[in-house]
Formats: sequence, C-alpha cells, structure tokens
Amino acid sequence: MSRFNASKDYYSILGADEDASQSEIYRLYKRLAVQHHPDRGGDEEEMKSLNEAYHVLGDETARRAYDVERRKNVEAEEENGEPFVWPYASPPAKVDVFTGQWVGAILFIAVGLVLALLVRFQWIWFLWPLAILAAFLVLVGLLMAHAAMRRVGSEQRRARAWLGVTLEVTFWAVVIGGGYGIYLIIS
Repeated sequence: MSRFNASKDYYSILGADEDASQSEIYRLYKRLAVQHHPDRGGDEEEMKSLNEAYHVLGDETARRAYDVERRKNVEAEEENGEPFVWPYASPPAKVDVFTGQWVGAILFIAVGLVLALLVRFQWIWFLWPLAILAAFLVLVGLLMAHAAMRRVGSEQRRARAWLGVTLEVTFWAVVIGGGYGIYLIIS
C-alpha cells in the first residue's frame, strides 16, 4: 500500500475535482509535469509534490484510502470548531474544450475563406499554394466543427436518441449549402 500524507490536498495540487476520472487525473498530471519539470526550468519541490499526488490519486486503492483518511481529518477539525483549510487551496482549473473547438473551427474556416477569396478576386493566380492552404484551413475548420458537433450529440444522446442523427444531417446540410454558396460567390 502506498504511503501518503492525508493533510495534503492532492486534488488541488493536480487541479482536479474529487470525482475526476483516472484519465483526467493522468492528463492533468502530464500537463503539470511538463510545466514544472526541473529539466525545463521548473521547481524540483513542485515536481516532487506533483509526483506524490499522482502516485496517490493515480492508484485506485491508494486513492480510496486517502479519501477515507482525508474525510476523517476534516471531520476531526470540524469537531474542534476550527475551519479546515487545505495547504493548497487553489481551485481546480476548468477547461471549456467545447467552446475552444467551436472558436477554433470558426477561425480556421474564416481565415481559409478570406485566403480563398483573396486569391480569387485579386487574381493572384501565381500564388496557387495560397489557395491550397486556404482549402486545407477550411477542411481543418470543418473537421473541428464536426468534432464539436459530435460532442454535443454524444452528451445529449442518452436523453434523446434522435438528436445525434438530426445534428449530423443538419451539419452536413449546412456544410453543403455553405460550400455551394461560396462556389457561387467565387464563380
């Protein structure tokens, strides 16, 4: 069994929620390890605390034992009438991946369309690689938008089974309609 210090808040060290999954704990650890690794100019003590937190929270049995011991400490502190304050009380970082995907998709598509229209209406045909870059940017933007749309469908699929199909059909109808509109503008 792994040794741990129940007075430390390993969840806030990693920036994780108490109900975080193992994959999320691993992802947070890797991101912080890259930032704080001593070979990359990070603090060695910070890296040691990250490793300690990951070794406790990354192992299911050690994590359960830590949670039980941690609750006992909190209850003991509350019985004494003193509020319990964790040494590392920073709130966990939340990343809104969904919004980032949509913003990225919109930016990629917009930049790609601006480049395509620039090449077309400025008659800069000798810059044909710019047209290829524009097509690539639009394609990447469409893939990002499709991934974001699929995420919405997968989150809502449990409640409404028909929503995934409807979103997929709507997405491709908008893509085809928008592509035809751009074709009409360019030609």
